[in-house]
Amino acid sequence: MTDPELERLRRKRMLELQRRAQAQQAQEGRSEEERRKEEERRALEEAQRRALLRKILTPEARERLARVRLARPQLAQTVENYLIQMAQSGQLNGKVDEDQLKKILKQVSEATRKDFRIRIERK
Repeated sequence: MTDPELERLRRKRMLELQRRAQAQQAQEGRSEEERRKEEERRALEEAQRRALLRKILTPEARERLARVRLARPQLAQTVENYLIQMAQSGQLNGKVDEDQLKKILKQVSEATRKDFRIRIERK
């Protein structure tokens, strides 16, 4: 190849690489912005859940639910969703105290409990 032709091919390749880099940067910028917006939305939803649970539960019931969340996070999440749904549908009369929460925890726990059986086979 001649020098001018080689130089032309190099410039063409360089422009192509620059376009790809710009397109990739633009896409990364959008995805990072979307990720940030998603995090903000999640944080807002979580704050709203906490505020609603603060209105629904007595302080003792909130403490018990926090302890349950440490031991069994899935159960606590299920109970929170159940309480929020009941409050939004108007089925709760006043605040839920610790005894009522215990009953709800027991009901939900029994409904979602898995039976585990251990079999020992001896030879």
